[in-house]
Amino acid sequence: MRATRPVDQPDEDPMSIAPPADHGTPPDPAHPRNAFDRYFEISARRSTTGREIRGGFATFFTMAYIVVLNPLILGGAEDADGRTLAIPALAAATALVAGLMTILMGVVARFPIALAAGLGVNALVAFEIAPQMTWADAMGLVVIEGVLIGILVLTGLRTAVFRSVPTQLKTAIGVGIGLFLTIIGLVDAGFVRRVPDAANSTVPVGLGINGKIVSWPMLVFVVGLLVTVVLVVRRVRGAILIGILASTVLAVVVEAIGNIGPSFVDGKPNPKGWALNVPELPKQVVDLPDLSLLGNFNVLDSWTRVGWLVPLMFVFTLLITDFFDTMGTMVAIGQEGDMLDEQGTPPRAKEILLVDSIAAAAGGAASVSSNTSYIESAAGVGEGARTGVANLVTGVLFLLAMFLAPLSAIVPFEAASTALVVVGFLMMTAVRTIDWTDYEIAIPAFLTIVLMPFTYSISNGIGAGVISYVLVKLAKGKAREVHPLLYGVAALFVLYFLRGPIESVLL
Repeated sequence: MRATRPVDQPDEDPMSIAPPADHGTPPDPAHPRNAFDRYFEISARRSTTGREIRGGFATFFTMAYIVVLNPLILGGAEDADGRTLAIPALAAATALVAGLMTILMGVVARFPIALAAGLGVNALVAFEIAPQMTWADAMGLVVIEGVLIGILVLTGLRTAVFRSVPTQLKTAIGVGIGLFLTIIGLVDAGFVRRVPDAANSTVPVGLGINGKIVSWPMLVFVVGLLVTVVLVVRRVRGAILIGILASTVLAVVVEAIGNIGPSFVDGKPNPKGWALNVPELPKQVVDLPDLSLLGNFNVLDSWTRVGWLVPLMFVFTLLITDFFDTMGTMVAIGQEGDMLDEQGTPPRAKEILLVDSIAAAAGGAASVSSNTSYIESAAGVGEGARTGVANLVTGVLFLLAMFLAPLSAIVPFEAASTALVVVGFLMMTAVRTIDWTDYEIAIPAFLTIVLMPFTYSISNGIGAGVISYVLVKLAKGKAREVHPLLYGVAALFVLYFLRGPIESVLL
């Protein structure tokens, strides 16, 4: 899940972490130079090939952290059978799908939006869906979600449902996911931990070990987070990726000197050890990509394993989580690049949404979770990108990254989790667009935001927000202000929250 900027947000966006460059005199839009120029509308959008190339590089370096981060999120979770996904294979597949889908967006939609595994959606798959079924079943639900979104795009229903949800509630969903990612990052890094005697204490969680930072891995996380924050504040392009790399280098040095080891040794906990990966240099840096996860999905078994209601609600939650982001992202990117029409719609909006739905299904088919559009593409637009040519550059760079997959196995959670915290902050910034003086929207927005991190569930937050919004409107005698489709959404979420009693009756 990337942070989407609301349509009415001011031009200064935290995601644009460097000022736009001065690109000189634009070309004549009435005279394309060649067929390539004509197809991609380079001159028509007052861009140049050089600007598109620079924009493509800027976008890649701003969002390349996902090749490291997505494998760590998915690779750190177990399915219902106790199986985990191999991190090098996840890294290779993450880069492959991101590269292909970004290129497809450039060729079909000709719009400078890059795609990759969505933060937020991958957390939902890893921490909520997979533990109840197999990885293949979980990824099959992602494929189903992508197909459904594609159908909604082709029938026009996606726009209708999008309009049924209040704008400020959509904003709250993004903010809540940002906080959820933040708590995941803090916990994975060991910075926030359960209090050992939490059952007998009024404090369920605390700082580090016994309220102190007493291990080198935790110190690496703190230093890495501070470095990343400084880079973001100084608007350095690729700040998140640079922060991960710098933290990893520090972790490798610390491990080489201290020989700290993993967080579990022979099945016994080592609280001061590295989480997930021990930062040791691999025997080889470049290797042929491991694509063994491609096609490892199943669309039917989950329905027989856990019943029909649970998969149905997970597919719906995936759809809701993934549903609104692209529409907000493409409008935000279009605004930044001055590419919107009078109705505030970017060119080839239907093609953009269709490719996004294909990317969602492709991510599930490759076992890397749903792929979606990234607001980090704004970095490329800031460098002058206006067309799909920038996507060609970004996509090729992602494909090249497949061959560096072994490097992902040396990045511990303590290094990568800095990105989760910073991305959480960037998503949190949209909270200022919510009208907190209007309780009719503020209370549903508040419940949406807080229940995601406090219940460790994206679906709980979305459901609470939608149900409370409908309930508040009914209580105020404003039933007509609620879109009919939203009543259906609220009803599905009521079923979701009552699935325990319902299943006990039906099964």
